[in-house]
Amino acid sequence: MPQLRLALAQVNPVVGDIDGNLELVMEQAHAAHAAGAHVFVTPEMVLNGYPIEDLAYRRSFIERSQAAVRILGERLQKEGLGDLVVIVGHLDRARDVPDRLGVPKNAPVNAASVITGGEVVTRYDKHHLPNYGVFDEFRHFVAGDRTQIIQVHGVDIAIAICEDIWQEGPSRAAKEAEAGLLVVLNGSPYEAAKDDDRFDLCARRAVEGECAVAYANLVGGQDELVFDGDSVIVDAKGEVVARAKQFETELLVADLDLQAATAQMPEPGSRFEGLLVERTVISSDPLPAYEPVAGSVAERWDDLGERWQAIVLGLRDYVEKNGFTSVLLGMSGGIDSTLVASIACDALGPDRVFGVSNPSEWSTEHSRSDAADQAERTGLDLRTIPIAPIFDAYQDVLHLDGIAEENLQARVRAVIWMGLSNQENHLVLACGNKSELATGYSTIYGDAVGGYAPIKDVPKTVVWELAKWRNAWAESRGETPPIPPNTISKEPSAELRPGQRDSDSLPPYPILDGILDAYVERDLGSADVVAEGFDAALVEKVVTLVDRAEYKRRQYPPGPKISKRNFGRDRRVPITSRWREKL
Repeated sequence: MPQLRLALAQVNPVVGDIDGNLELVMEQAHAAHAAGAHVFVTPEMVLNGYPIEDLAYRRSFIERSQAAVRILGERLQKEGLGDLVVIVGHLDRARDVPDRLGVPKNAPVNAASVITGGEVVTRYDKHHLPNYGVFDEFRHFVAGDRTQIIQVHGVDIAIAICEDIWQEGPSRAAKEAEAGLLVVLNGSPYEAAKDDDRFDLCARRAVEGECAVAYANLVGGQDELVFDGDSVIVDAKGEVVARAKQFETELLVADLDLQAATAQMPEPGSRFEGLLVERTVISSDPLPAYEPVAGSVAERWDDLGERWQAIVLGLRDYVEKNGFTSVLLGMSGGIDSTLVASIACDALGPDRVFGVSNPSEWSTEHSRSDAADQAERTGLDLRTIPIAPIFDAYQDVLHLDGIAEENLQARVRAVIWMGLSNQENHLVLACGNKSELATGYSTIYGDAVGGYAPIKDVPKTVVWELAKWRNAWAESRGETPPIPPNTISKEPSAELRPGQRDSDSLPPYPILDGILDAYVERDLGSADVVAEGFDAALVEKVVTLVDRAEYKRRQYPPGPKISKRNFGRDRRVPITSRWREKL
C-alpha cells in the first residue's frame, strides 16, 4: 500500500490578523517539511481566524484573504517548500454567483485551497453551512457545489470542512471516489464531552468511507468560543493513529499506509449526489518505501480538567488578543471570586492579577481573611478599600432602603473597580456564575460590571467541583492549593445585609441547577420540568426568574462557552415578551 506522511497544524490564529496568521501557517509548514511530511493540513479559515461573523461580507477582507493565498503559494515555493502539498483554510468568493437578494453580500465562501509548486491547483468550498447553536454560517457564506479529490503520490484524498463531516455526504463521496484518505479542516468549538462525540464521528466516517480520516482543529479563544484542538487521525477501521493535545498548539505528524488510487477520472460535468466531481492529479507515482514514524497519542483531560483548561484558555486569549496586560476583580472571599482569581492566575500568572477587597459593614471577618489567604497562596496583588465611607456619603443624599440599599453597596464596589481599571489599564473580570446569571441574582452595574466573565457558563454546583478539582490537581503536583478550604466549605452569601444567605432568595443550588438544566440547557417547558420530579411551585418561581432576567443577561460581559447551550451565542430569546410558561 502507498505510504504518506501527514502533518496537521493545530494552531491558534487571530481573527482579522491575516498577515500574522499567514506567518503562523508558514512557520508550521516549515516544521512539517522538516518532519518529512508530504501533505500539510491547516484548520478551517486559518488565514482569517474563525468565526469571522459579518467580516465575511467585506470586499476588502475577502480580497486581502485571496491575496494571502497567492502570497502563501509564492512563499512556499520561494522558501523551498514547493514540493509540500498544503491544504489551507481561508475566506474566498463563490464562482459565478451574482449579488442578489438572498445571497450574502459579495458571495463569500468558507474555502480550502490546495497549494503545491507555488500554485493553487484546486479549491474546495464548504457544502453544509450550520445554522444552529453558535453557528450562523448560512447567513455568512454561499454553499459549495463541488466534491474535490486530489491525488498525491498515488493516493486519492477527499476534502471536507467541519460541518460537512457531520453530514453523511463526504464519507459517501470518499467511498464512491475510492479515496484512501478524507481530510477535514475544522473550527469546532469546545463544549463539555464534545471530544468524545468528535472522535466517535471520525471513527464512524472512516468505517463508512472505507478510508482513513484526518481531522485538523483550531485551538484558542475567540470572544465567547474556545477551540480545544484535539486533532486526530484514524485509520480505515476507525482506530487511532495519532491524536493531538487538548488546548495546546501542536503539529501532529503521522505516517499512513493508504489504499492506492484506482478510480478513473470523472467525465466532465459528472455529479455525485448533486455535486460536481473534480479530481486533480498532483502526483500519481507512489513513494519509495521508507521507515514510518509512529504518531503520538496525547493523554486526555478528565471532565473537570477539560472545563478548567477551556476557561483558562478562553480568558488568556481574550486578554492577549485584545491587548490587555492585566486583570482586576473584586475579591469577596466567596467561592465565585475565589475561583475566578485562581483561573486568572493560571491564565496570566499572578503578577498580572489584581484583586480588590471592598469590605462593608456586613462583611464577615472570614470573607476578608479568605481573600487575603488566597493572595498569600497564589501571589496575586490584593488591596483593601473599605466602602463604608463612600456608601454613607451616597446614603446621606439618597436615603435608600431595602433592595435599593443592598444594591447600592454592589454599585459602589463597581465604581471602584472601574475607576482602577481606567487608571491602571486593567480588564475587570465579572465573577457571576451561570446559576446567578440565569435567575438574575446579581446587581446590574454592580457585581455584573466588567469586560469578561470567566465562569458565566459554569453552574454554581460545578463552581464548587472545579474548586475542589483545582486544589486536588495542585496537591497531585506538590503545589500549594490556590483556593482556601474555608471558601469551599462555607455557605454562600452576597453579604449585603446582616446574616444574608443565597438560600434566602434561591432554592438549594443542586435543585436549582437541576431545574435550570431542564429549562435552559434542554429547553423544556414548565410542565415537562415538573414531570422530571421537581416541585411545581418551585419550578414556576425559577422559570419566572429566568424569564424576567433576560435584560440583565443582555448587558452581561462575554465569557467562555463550555456547555451545550450558553447564554449569549446559543440561547437567544426576546427581552420584550409576554410569553410565560404555565403549568
